[in-house]
Amino acid sequence: METKTGIAKAAWGNTDGKEVFLYTLTNAKGVQVKITNYGGTVTSWVSSDKNNKVSNVVLGFDSLSGYLAKPPYFGAIVGRYGNRIAKGKFKIDGAQYTLATNNGVNHLHGGNKGFDKQVWDATIANDSIASLQLSYVSKDGEEGYPGNLKVSVRYTLTDDNELKIEYTAETDKATPLNLTNHSYFNLSGDVANTILDESLLIDADNFTPVDSSLIPTGEIKTVKGSPFDFTKATKIGARIDSVKGGYDHNYVLNKKDTSLTKAATLTDDRSGRTLEVFTTQPGMQFYTGNFLDGTIKTSQGAGIQKHAALCMETQHFPDSPNEPKFPTTILLPGQKYHSITVYKLSITK
Repeated sequence: METKTGIAKAAWGNTDGKEVFLYTLTNAKGVQVKITNYGGTVTSWVSSDKNNKVSNVVLGFDSLSGYLAKPPYFGAIVGRYGNRIAKGKFKIDGAQYTLATNNGVNHLHGGNKGFDKQVWDATIANDSIASLQLSYVSKDGEEGYPGNLKVSVRYTLTDDNELKIEYTAETDKATPLNLTNHSYFNLSGDVANTILDESLLIDADNFTPVDSSLIPTGEIKTVKGSPFDFTKATKIGARIDSVKGGYDHNYVLNKKDTSLTKAATLTDDRSGRTLEVFTTQPGMQFYTGNFLDGTIKTSQGAGIQKHAALCMETQHFPDSPNEPKFPTTILLPGQKYHSITVYKLSITK
């Protein structure tokens, strides 16, 4: 592995008449994260395991064409609104807004052409530091959302093997905003292994139950005594058969404020890898790759099967614009949206 600490840039193709680049962030330990300005997408996170075998712990492709073929948000920044809005409708100050219904009858991850399908502007402040600043201006009316929204996302790979993602945004009209990263993790580094043997702890005593179209019912329910209880580290496959369709649920994190606190810990005994998730956000969507079915192939041509990876998307709750009891996701003019999520990878030998 190349060990020059910092960030390198390579041409990666064109789309929408704009140039796309691939940025390689390398820390002092030789760990590498690759990010493209197409969708602000993390395409790979390569590290060694307990046996010094080097592998990639996220699902991704080694060419732009894989992403243009509409994979399910692998590694991307999703917005304006990550997750679902019921029937693609919401009101602000009595005005009704209508969005695309691109997930059955509901709106998902920003619509037909959300932030995951945009070419972002990228800035490198210093090529000896493994940090990349991405920015995007979402115009008033884009995908049906109100307001001109300026968004920036900074990715930093630290020497402690942390991938820090910092989001900031400002708007000139009130708009719902829920930004997250949609990386799919498989800590074994091999998608031939499912994630069902990986163990997960989520610091959440409650979750938001959903209806048949995965929209929250509005209830906040205890996980106690249910297959949703990950308050102690539990194998993901232990009770997944008791959850219709698999896990795709928002957890209400045990937090009192917006400080950066640990939300979850994922461990894989085969590789010795552990991934800790820290966030300032109130929720985390835990998704077990239920809709993967082998039709999407890796860059090596292997089919990516159901439960080949999982997502831990730090977020506000789904459908918050239509649920007054949920924490608000409305960003107002003059306010600054700011959130931080950190994924920390470590190895136990």
